[in-house]
Amino acid sequence: MMHSTLGVEKVAGATGWMHHVIEFCRLFRMPDFFLISGLFLANVIDRDWRTYFDRKVVHFAYFYILWVAIQFALKKTVFVAELGWQGTAFAYLRAFWQPFGTLWFIYMLPIFFTIAKLARDRNVPWQVVMGFGVVLEIAHAAGIPPFSSGLVLVDEFAARFVYFYTDYIAAAHVFRFAAWAMANVPKALSALLAWGFANGVLVAMGYATLPVVSLALGATGACAVILFSALLSRLSFADVLRFAGQNSIVIYLAFFLPMGLSRALLLKFAPFLDLGTVALLVALAGLIGPVIAFLAVRGTRFDFLFKRPGWAYTCRAKPALQPAE
Repeated sequence: MMHSTLGVEKVAGATGWMHHVIEFCRLFRMPDFFLISGLFLANVIDRDWRTYFDRKVVHFAYFYILWVAIQFALKKTVFVAELGWQGTAFAYLRAFWQPFGTLWFIYMLPIFFTIAKLARDRNVPWQVVMGFGVVLEIAHAAGIPPFSSGLVLVDEFAARFVYFYTDYIAAAHVFRFAAWAMANVPKALSALLAWGFANGVLVAMGYATLPVVSLALGATGACAVILFSALLSRLSFADVLRFAGQNSIVIYLAFFLPMGLSRALLLKFAPFLDLGTVALLVALAGLIGPVIAFLAVRGTRFDFLFKRPGWAYTCRAKPALQPAE
C-alpha cells in the first residue's frame, strides 16, 4: 500500500487521501511484519544448525538472488538510461551488500534469524537481547550515528530487530491475546477504536516518530493488528486471507510488477479517478496479481519463481509450507 501510494503520487506530482492512510500505518507496518516473522521462531529455533540454516537463511537467499535478477532484467532499460551499463552492473553488485528496493526485508530476515539462533545457543539472557534491541530502536529514532546512517543493514537492523525478537520471546502471550480477542469481541473492538484514535492523534500532531514514542506506537500497533487479525479469522472469507498469509512471500516478491503496470494504466486511461482511489486500486493489483501468477505457474516449469527447487536445498528433508516459512 505504501509503495503503491507513494509511486502514484510521485508520478502525478500530487497527494491523495491514501497518503493519510499510509501515514497512519507508518509506525506499525514494518514492526508488525517483523513481529509476525518472529512469532513462530520458537517452533524451529532448536533445530540443528544445518537444517536451520537451510530453512532460515538459504531459503530467503534463494528468493532474494532470484528476484533481484528479475527486477534488474525488467528494469534494465531504465537503469541503463540513468546509470549506463557500467553503473547498472555496479548497482546490481551493490544489491548484495546494500539491499535492493522492495526486497530489503527478505535480506534482513536471515540476519535476524541467525542472531536469534546464536543468542539462543550461547544462552544469552533474553532480557539482554531485548534491552539491546530497545536501545538500538531508540537510537535509530533519535538519529544517533551510526544507527541512522543511510545503510539499510545498519538502519533497519536497529529499527526492527526488537520487534522480531519480542514476538519470539512473547509468542505464547500473543496467541493468548488473540484467543482473548476472539472470545471478547466487544472489548477487542473497543480496544481497537481507542488505539486507532490515539495513534491517529499522535501521527497528526507529528509526535509519532519521536524516540520512545515510535517504539510504543510500533508495539501497540502490532498488538492492534493481532486483534484485528483475530477478529477477521471469525469471518466467512478468512480462508482467502489465510491462503494469502500462507503464501505471503509470493506477494512480497512479485507485487512490484502488477503495481507498476496498473499504475501506468490507471493514470493514463482513468484520469477521472482521484489519486487516492487510483492508489487503492494499484495496491489491490499488487496484492491480487502475484497470487494469480503463483496459481498460474504452480506445477509448471516456472514453479521455481515462488517455490524453491530441489537443487536449492542444502538438506534433503523438505518442510511443509516452505514457501511461507
